[in-house]
Parts: sequence; structure tokens; C-alpha cells
Amino acid sequence: MSIQSFVSPDLIRQRFSRAMSDMYREEVPLYGALMELVAQTNAQVLRDDSRVAQQLRNTGEVQRLDLERHGAIRIGTAEELATISRLFAVMGMQPVGYYDLTPAGVPVHSTAFRAVHEAALQVSPFRVFTSLLRLELIENPELREFAQSVLARRSIFTPAALALIDKAENQGGLDEQDAKAFIEQALETFRWHHSATVTAEQYRQLSAQHRLVADVVAFKGPHINHLTPRTLDIDRVQAQMPEHGITPKAVIEGPPRRECPILLRQTSFKALEEPIAFPGQSSASHSARFGEIEQRGAALTPVGRALYDRLLNAARDELKDFPNEENAQRYNALLQAHFVEFPDSWAGMREQGLAYFRYFVTEQGLAASGDLSVSETLEGLLSRNYIRFEPLVYEDFLPVSAAGIFQSNLGDDAQSHYASQSNQQEFEKALGRSTINELALYAETQRRSILECCATLDLPPLA
Repeated sequence: MSIQSFVSPDLIRQRFSRAMSDMYREEVPLYGALMELVAQTNAQVLRDDSRVAQQLRNTGEVQRLDLERHGAIRIGTAEELATISRLFAVMGMQPVGYYDLTPAGVPVHSTAFRAVHEAALQVSPFRVFTSLLRLELIENPELREFAQSVLARRSIFTPAALALIDKAENQGGLDEQDAKAFIEQALETFRWHHSATVTAEQYRQLSAQHRLVADVVAFKGPHINHLTPRTLDIDRVQAQMPEHGITPKAVIEGPPRRECPILLRQTSFKALEEPIAFPGQSSASHSARFGEIEQRGAALTPVGRALYDRLLNAARDELKDFPNEENAQRYNALLQAHFVEFPDSWAGMREQGLAYFRYFVTEQGLAASGDLSVSETLEGLLSRNYIRFEPLVYEDFLPVSAAGIFQSNLGDDAQSHYASQSNQQEFEKALGRSTINELALYAETQRRSILECCATLDLPPLA
């Protein structure tokens, strides 16, 4: 078969994300209401804020704004993680970053499967935050053994999906017919199932250990538990959610509101109480799936991330409690007070080496390209407006924010801590490969943009 007949992994990913969105909209009607609210908010921001609109046009992000941003799943075994990695690879998605959520009382560790090159991200920025249950953290040996036996008996992938993954790996891709079949079969892994695979009493025991344990173990597969659109003004969406019949969580996770957004801000509506049926018994309810919204800002360098972590921890230490409905106003005030130390301009962040940027040649630069000296510097080109810069959007996640979203939807009875350490080595052993360092990706994108400017201006590589 000719390689030219293969469908691009980026296009498969784009089509899959749209199919996933359609499926989730049918399963969770409030998600549709959320999407409409986000679309209205984004349109208003683009009308009212010419600076934001121009920045999105400059970077090309405006074309991808209405595409789905990320989903999240929780899986139970090393074998499931290894196979889900192969499934995502068919769509050009690789495991980026390692996240340990146990310090926040959530017995999982995670990675994000996503595209890694800026050109691929422009086609489809879809990503899936994928968490692996840490069975070793189940304290009761009998319950731990039971959970292992239940997970060992299930198969979360259809035979056809597995065959198409093999085919893509063996021949280097999928043609149009196979790509369509792959999307249909892969969706089945993420579909909601109303029937539990354990009895009501077994479900109660699993839930007593941790509600997330029950969510992972008690069902046929890792139903998608949320899909997240990107908004340009999360505070406006948060304020308007009640008017649309949606009850938001009390606190927006991440940094405070800023003129120049950084990293990631997230909020959600409470997990739905959904009916489930137990084998041979009457139905009960289970809460796991919810709606989430995110606002993405600039990716931070190691220096910027260290400053962010220090300021966030200082605010939380002063709060002396988990952010919640009762202390939300004080927590927001503390965040604003501490983050005064973090520069709130793109120029200030760039000068202090706090964030990553992409560089572009301007029309003035193109006009002057024949007269430039081989000794040009980046700062010199910037000062004469021969090149310009835009912040690199943060494509990844924040452990504290992810844990905050999880906890707000798992209830107040969730365990607050685990006596365990981060175990990236064990996670990567299960994954079958190393996770990719996200900071290295941002640094490479920034470096690549500078080299592209040099090539356009016929200059040697700039320092």
C-alpha cells in the first residue's frame, strides 16, 4: 500500500475529538449548554478585546479555538495503559509529562497524551489526561486483591480496535476506510455504561476506600469523565454558569486573573448523579462525570514555574485550608496579593526569562532582510521591530489544579492524603516508554521559531 493513501494522524485525531464531543453531548446534555456558553463568551471577548483577538490571529490559535481541548480518563492496569498509549499513537498523540496526584489524596498518577509539534497542535490540540489507578494504595489486602481480579477480567478495547491498532503499526498508518472504522471502534472504549460489573455491596466497599477507586474498578471501561472547551474569559463563564442552569465549583483552580494569563485556569460543574444498575439488583447512583472549562495562558520556563509554585504555595499556606466555597473570596484575595510579584506583561516575562515565546518576522524585517549584518542579535532585531514575539500557549496540566478538580467532584469524604511517594519509574514501566518532558518541548518550539526567523532573514543562527 502506498503511504500517500494514509490519513494523517492529525486528521484522525481531529475527527476523533469531534466524534467524542458528539457522543459526550448526547450522554451529558449539560455539556452542550456549557459549549454554547463558552462559544458566546469567546465571541464577545474577540469583539471587545482587540489585543487578545490580534494575538490569537498572530499565532494562528483563533482557528483552533472552537476545537475540543481535552478529555480525561482513569484506567486500572498497566496493560490498559500500555494499550491506550498505542491507541493514542495512531492519532499522533504522545505521553507528555508525569503527574503524581497522591499528595492531594487522589490515588492515581497520570500523563497527558497530545500532539507535540506546533503544526500538529494547530490541526487539533485535542489531548487526554490519562490517570492510572495505584492499586498498591488500597489499604485492605482483600479489597486490593478483589479490585485486581475484577480489572484482570475486563477488556476495555474492542477486538476490531485492537486489530486496527496492529494494522496501523505494521503498515505505518491507516487509509480512509480504516481510519473511519478506527474512530468508531476507539470511541467504544470511552463510552458510558449504566451497568456496574460488581455487586452493590462490593461497590460500597470500593467507594469507601475512595470514590475514584469505585469509578475505575466497577465499570466495563474508562468512560470519559469530562471534556473541556477553552474559554478566553473563565471568570465571565464562571459568573454566568448559574444563569444557564449550571452550578460551578466555588474556586477557579490555578493562578489568579491577570492581564497576561499564564499556565492554566480551570473550573467545572459538579459531577452528575447518574443511575447505575448492579447485577441482579435494583439501581443506585454514581457520580463521576462532570463539565470543565479552561483558560490557557503562557507556558512558563523552569524559572517562571518555580516562581509560580512559590507564590501559589504561599497563598495556600496563608489560607491554612483547602480552597472551598466558604473561603473562596479570601483565597482569591490572597492569590491576587501574592501574585503581584509575578510580572504582568509579556515584555516583563520575556526579559526575566519567565515564559516561552515564539518569534515571527515582521514586514519591516522582510523589507530590511537584504541589508542585515551577520552580527545581528535577537534583541537588536526586536528593538528595530524586524521580529516580534508572542507567548507560547501552555498545552499541559497542573497537578494541584487537577487534584482540586478531582476532589471537588469526589466529595468531602475523599481521603486527604496517602503515605506514598511519586513513582514515575513504575508508571513509565507500565506505559512501556518514557514520558516526554514538556519544558523541553516548549524550549524546542521557541528555538525552532528563532531559527525560522534567521532563515527568513538570511542570517546565521542567533544566540
